[in-house]
Amino acid sequence: MSGAVFFEVSAALATVTLSHAGKFNAMSRVMWRELRAAFEAIQQRRDVRCVRVQGENGHFCAGGDISEYAGFRFQEASLRDFHENDVWGGLQAMLDCDVPIVAQIEGNCMGAGVEIASCCDIRIAADTARFGAPIAKLGFPMAPREAALVMRAVGELTAREMLLSAAVLDAGEMKQRGFLNQVVAASEVSAAVQERVRWICQLAPQAARLNKASFRALAHVPPALPAINLIATAYDYAASEEHREGIAAFLDKRPPVFTS
Repeated sequence: MSGAVFFEVSAALATVTLSHAGKFNAMSRVMWRELRAAFEAIQQRRDVRCVRVQGENGHFCAGGDISEYAGFRFQEASLRDFHENDVWGGLQAMLDCDVPIVAQIEGNCMGAGVEIASCCDIRIAADTARFGAPIAKLGFPMAPREAALVMRAVGELTAREMLLSAAVLDAGEMKQRGFLNQVVAASEVSAAVQERVRWICQLAPQAARLNKASFRALAHVPPALPAINLIATAYDYAASEEHREGIAAFLDKRPPVFTS
């Protein structure tokens, strides 16, 4: 079994599940490609308002599937292809997704799991979750683009601690350091995520997509540079039905009803 990434859509919610039995959902090459395909499919759907990313059987993702590594890691060309096409292809598809992504993190969240979680907009974890990237024990570094992604998400100090000293940190510590939005008891994590995604699905979908486009455009912009110079379409939503509905509902003192 090389594992699999499944996704299903129910109402406005897409659920992406990492599945690799017996390996704590470690990512195989096939799984990276399926992750990319799942998010590229989600990006094309206008009915999806939120994505939940989760792992099976009480774990998020324990890293990469090391049993595959001897087949490609010892040649520069095949190693580059793995990281730049398989791995980054999956991560980039997540980063390009215009829909809010919520991570449900349980158990092991290591290496590739931290990378996948770093692509999510909101991260909710069980208090028993563990985080790290102890690949220094395996004799190789994190690929440059993946390291940049993780460093932005977890912070430089934490990235250095994980990669240089193989540190494994608990959920409480990761929340304190700003990586997690919420930590709850393991028995409550599914309900907490369900409540969050339910709420997001009720909010304005066009506004969410525009916010995510802005976040991407502004990610590496010097603070002094006017944002409008980069996002020429920033105010194209002015006459949209969603914009009108949100304002009208507030003035009418009623809940807004946003249609796709």
